[in-house]
Amino acid sequence: MIGYVTIGVNDFEGSKTFYDAALKALGGTRGFSNDRMQGYSAKGSQTMLAICKPYDGKAATAGNGTMVSLVAPSREVVDQVYKDALAAGATDEGAPGERTPAFYGAYFRDPDGNKICVFKMG
Repeated sequence: MIGYVTIGVNDFEGSKTFYDAALKALGGTRGFSNDRMQGYSAKGSQTMLAICKPYDGKAATAGNGTMVSLVAPSREVVDQVYKDALAAGATDEGAPGERTPAFYGAYFRDPDGNKICVFKMG
């Protein structure tokens, strides 16, 4: 049902470098792009995560209570994305682990403070 999600960033070039590293284990690669937006998607997926410089020209801010969650094919990929994100400059918001018997997830914030979850159900 979700087509794409955009999150605001302040350092556009630095954020592209961050997301190149953080999304690699999920198969996320650069796709749609223009001078203020960079989209990422996995091969064969119709959904996209995009980073963008806010259209109004004001500073990007992370929404309180806002979180983007990315599905992973395995717990090992959850672990790898979390590790890669931290190595690329993310801050820890919750190490990989089982939150419920059917939900394994990890949480981090990108350099602009956007909260990201990567998870595996089952």
